[in-house]
Amino acid sequence: MAAIKPEEISHPPMDQLQGLEYCIDSNPSWAETIALGFQHYILALGTAVMIPSFLVPVMGGSDDDKVRVVQTLLFVEGINTLVQTLFGTRLPTVIGGSFAFMVPIISIIHDPSLAMIEDPHLRFLSTMRAVQGALIVASSIQIILGFSQIWAICSRFFSPLGMVPVIALVGFGLFDRGFLVVGTCVEIGIPMLILFIAFSQYLKNFQIRQIPILERFALLISVTVIWAYAHLLTASGAYKHRPELTQRSCRTDRANLISSAPWIKIPYPLEWGAPTFDAGHAFGMMAAVLVSLVESTGAYKAASRLASATPPPAHVLSRGIGWQGIGILLNGLFGTLTGSTVSVENVGLLGSNRIGSRRVIQVSAGFMIFFSMLGKFGALFASIPFPIFAAVYCVLFGLVASVGLSFLQFTNMNSMRNLFITGVALFLGLSIPGYFREYTIRAFHGPAHTRAGWFNDFLNTIFFSSPTVALIVAVLLDNTLEYKDSAKDRGMPWWAKFRTFKGDSRNEEFYTLPFNLNRFFPPS
Repeated sequence: MAAIKPEEISHPPMDQLQGLEYCIDSNPSWAETIALGFQHYILALGTAVMIPSFLVPVMGGSDDDKVRVVQTLLFVEGINTLVQTLFGTRLPTVIGGSFAFMVPIISIIHDPSLAMIEDPHLRFLSTMRAVQGALIVASSIQIILGFSQIWAICSRFFSPLGMVPVIALVGFGLFDRGFLVVGTCVEIGIPMLILFIAFSQYLKNFQIRQIPILERFALLISVTVIWAYAHLLTASGAYKHRPELTQRSCRTDRANLISSAPWIKIPYPLEWGAPTFDAGHAFGMMAAVLVSLVESTGAYKAASRLASATPPPAHVLSRGIGWQGIGILLNGLFGTLTGSTVSVENVGLLGSNRIGSRRVIQVSAGFMIFFSMLGKFGALFASIPFPIFAAVYCVLFGLVASVGLSFLQFTNMNSMRNLFITGVALFLGLSIPGYFREYTIRAFHGPAHTRAGWFNDFLNTIFFSSPTVALIVAVLLDNTLEYKDSAKDRGMPWWAKFRTFKGDSRNEEFYTLPFNLNRFFPPS
């Protein structure tokens, strides 16, 4: 047997991922674009329904209130997604609701001044207004950091090595929304997982009119099949005598969304009343805004690779964060009950169907706005059981995490320094939030439990987030541990050409503002 040559063993690093059918600025036919956009809309429904379904009942809200919040959240998601793809990073990213805001919001819900209100509907409205006020104030953090270019300056301390744990844990850190939720209804969750993998991977070469239908529309087809199967089980009475948790997870008629939804309802600002402002609530919410900023930074970098673009320059990244801050301000004004972040599952779908087109995401934003106003139709799609979404998350979150690991190709992983930083940041990024979650479950409060509620909310929110912990650890170690002699090992020579807008000719192709707006907002 002939000796293997070194060049046959190694794989040269690649600036852009290969094998995508459509990249960020190329588009499928309009028929495919509409179908692909609808697929992204369906995927975004999971988080948009899950967050209000958990929070609204705790606040004293009714099914009608829950439907209104879901509609409002989808409406604002559509606006934020459209704005981000036009004027922000211009990456094909859906801007959805964020679980990072759960800790400060739950703290507001349990505020004694609100919890003592006896009338449930009045308590719901009062809590909603308090959350709105906190979001409005806290949004200033991202607006200032983004539009002042402070976040661009901060990004100078990021290297490919430092970003590996952050991007990886944007995916891996969401493991509790994967098989743990699938397990609540295995009879529909596991078939969904198997079917989605089979269509998107094993049968991806099946074509109709030279279009890989099963790969491109794996999510839409598999959701339709399993949703129909779940409805058949529900209608046949398979869950009549099952435990309440099983019924809530498996049945297609337990969400009470369709019956409660109006036919037509256009969300508008301040529909819950005038927001109320409290310094403690706002300070706790600021931690969630910072977490959202970190998680979105990792997700933007993952989206750039899955859209076959170059890494977003510091100026573009900061611009996107600024517009995301505007999005959180809109969340507060409209009353969505959560803030905004990049939807990680929709980033993963870019890689699963190999379509990184910006136009597809803009069409999905149109679906969000349209169906949020047509309540009955939106509620119909929102009745899809959560385990179906969770099965898809098992694949898509893992795909985003692997994109983070792909940044290792630009670093020297034969360096003990790099191995130490990567391993410690990944481990602590999983272990510290795991400790905070377990402690909270046992003690009904976070490890930070002083008399200062705002301080507790701030620390507990920061350390609940895996990507945020990973960023703190990785960037600190990467910039203090033998950093002067390790620029090449950290991947900085490769990173440097993408740091500025004009550092690489491809940057201008991907990130230039539309309508010739760069004349008025010249890139730095």
